[in-house]
Amino acid sequence: MLTMREKASLTTTIRMRYHRASKTEKTIILDEFVESCGYNRSYARRVLGQIHPTCDGRKKKRTQVRTHQYDYAVFLPLRTCWLAAGWICGKRLHPFLPELIPILEKNKELKLTAPIRRKLLTMSRSTIDRMLAATKKRYALKGRSTTKPGTLLKNQIQIRTFADWEDKKPGFFEIDGVAFCGENPQGHYVYGLNFTDVCLQWIGLEAVMGKGQFGIHEAVQRIQTRLPFPILGIDSDNGSEFINDIMLRFCENNHITFTRIRAGRKNENCYVEQKNYTVLRNFVGYGRYETEEQLKIIQELLKCVEVYVNFFQPSQKLLKKVRVGSKVMKTYDQARTPYQRLRESDMLKPNQQQTLRHVYEGLNPMDLQRNIHALQTKLMHTHRYKNDEATNMEFRYIIT
Repeated sequence: MLTMREKASLTTTIRMRYHRASKTEKTIILDEFVESCGYNRSYARRVLGQIHPTCDGRKKKRTQVRTHQYDYAVFLPLRTCWLAAGWICGKRLHPFLPELIPILEKNKELKLTAPIRRKLLTMSRSTIDRMLAATKKRYALKGRSTTKPGTLLKNQIQIRTFADWEDKKPGFFEIDGVAFCGENPQGHYVYGLNFTDVCLQWIGLEAVMGKGQFGIHEAVQRIQTRLPFPILGIDSDNGSEFINDIMLRFCENNHITFTRIRAGRKNENCYVEQKNYTVLRNFVGYGRYETEEQLKIIQELLKCVEVYVNFFQPSQKLLKKVRVGSKVMKTYDQARTPYQRLRESDMLKPNQQQTLRHVYEGLNPMDLQRNIHALQTKLMHTHRYKNDEATNMEFRYIIT
């Protein structure tokens, strides 16, 4: 019995003679070939009849070279849009491109031809992710939690579960704090405050020195004055910076519903918890900041970040979650910015909508990015002469 290599060699030798032979001779050659190799007669005739065979008797694999529809000329403006929107994924960037591209063109950040603009607007979410895959850099950084339970007044503040929360109407905020203490939670350091509206995903950011009740209260008031709509509800964790008499009286005097989550259930404040990373940590870092100079820089930085995220960073909201066997099927809405969600709601009066639209039309996301980067660099330079490695920080938002 012949081996496969021997059969291939025999096939190559006989094939040339088979092609030159007459019909009668081909019948004789085919009989001999079937007897020698043990092939089925139809298969043997097909093997010997190949016109462009390889050396081993097999057909060459024909590879089709596809032309790239989205070339480097499309990648460059896509990268600019991606940077302007804050390094977000394709699912969030795709629905925002029709609104973002005219803004960048108006501010002379982009100059597009008609074919390039058409390709950008017709590009799918998956294609966006594929084109930007080599550009994305992600860092797995970890921080510390400094939340300590506030035992006073707990019984006077109602516990709120996920099912109790009003997420259809703007004005109900989840609040949380982020400690910029590096690896050392001792002493005094800058503390970031994060307000996140459940319905709109609108954020309010502030920074104070330490976690004192008076400082937190003043930060809350500053956020309240910058919000374009009133605060109707506040939900916090069980930290002593929020669970205190000052915050309780503030909510009572302003007719604000004040609730708290169950102890040990961080996921009940999931909206603000995810913003702690995507907003505060991404823009400010994990370093330890403990001077008044650093506090002023961070406060100025967070004001820029607040405007940038509210007007130019679209996000998705979970609509429903269904378990099918061992899998969980999640359905999200279309990604929109907090400003777009606020514009579509009936929360603002016509004059307020006009004022907010005027503010929006005067903003340039790339200018905001450059201001943010300048403040990040200034903040980083305050660590130049420190040897403590825990104060080192890394920034994602760098404009090149």
